[in-house]
Amino acid sequence: MDFQLKQHGRAAIHFLADLGVATGKLRAKVDAEILAHGLNEQTLAVDLDERLRQVDEALATSSAAAAMAVLGEYSGVNHGRVAAAAFDAIKSDIEPALRNLMQGPTMIESLPGERRPAYADLAWIHRTTGGWDGHAYQGFVHGELIHREYVARNYPGDIFAQRRQILSVLPRNNYQKIFEIGTSSGHYTQQLANEFPKAQIWGCDPSERMLEQAQRIANEQKFKWRLFVGSGEATGFEAESFDLVTSYIVLHEIPAEATDAQFREAFRLLRPDGDILFTDVTRYSALDKRAVRWAEYNAVNGGEPFWREAASIDLAAAARAAGFVDVRSEGFSGAVYPWFVYGRKPK
Repeated sequence: MDFQLKQHGRAAIHFLADLGVATGKLRAKVDAEILAHGLNEQTLAVDLDERLRQVDEALATSSAAAAMAVLGEYSGVNHGRVAAAAFDAIKSDIEPALRNLMQGPTMIESLPGERRPAYADLAWIHRTTGGWDGHAYQGFVHGELIHREYVARNYPGDIFAQRRQILSVLPRNNYQKIFEIGTSSGHYTQQLANEFPKAQIWGCDPSERMLEQAQRIANEQKFKWRLFVGSGEATGFEAESFDLVTSYIVLHEIPAEATDAQFREAFRLLRPDGDILFTDVTRYSALDKRAVRWAEYNAVNGGEPFWREAASIDLAAAARAAGFVDVRSEGFSGAVYPWFVYGRKPK
């Protein structure tokens, strides 16, 4: 949907995004200070908590680290608020169109199984004010403003192209029925629909506000998706009813036991010879000690309470434990991000 932000709202979002550039320059200086204190791959502790203490002590008087913390905190607290304010400034102009797009072939239903897992209310993921349901148009605010105007400006690569490119991992192009876990505002769902135009696409998410944006995207493009409010651990759907179960960068936002449950549920839902493709953040096992420390720093300050346990899961082992074969778990196209795990349900 075409829309135009007011100058103040657009400038405020871009200002916060541009702070990311400044923070990136500070990171290089902080990295140099860490090395200057003799903290390297050989001297950094194996235990992550001890490693974090080592680095914090070394940076106790670092002005660069202090500035980075201040800028990060400011962006973390305010990016959602600024985006919501930018939306509110144009709400009267675009709300009629947003409401109209909730009518069409794609509607939102209640999941037969678990609808609101306990972990969904433990934290405001990404420090988004009020959480994923904290604004009446949170799906639009996050999907169209935060994602496109804030995150994408400083992201290393095209975050939307990655959602399409990752599908090249799959061995088939003739999936008849696809289930997506963690549909959110529909960016990955749209790529699935474009790549597999003949497939039935079902998706679920605990946040109805996020699903409403996916619904609007689908109706604008005349897609007929089935969207369900609920989580992917216990759907209540009929067993062996899908050809592909997939998610894009969702696992780090849920606890490890929920990830294991999603593998088991995916196996139950898939027909024999069906495929699973889950993607997520880089495994800590694929990073050196300093990189893990930075990942942990960004997770803690970025509102990601499940990141460490998620990034520490051996996804290949989890897939095999659920029953999948021909398992692959690696970074996409030789990189370390996005990370994916692929598996097949035996015939």
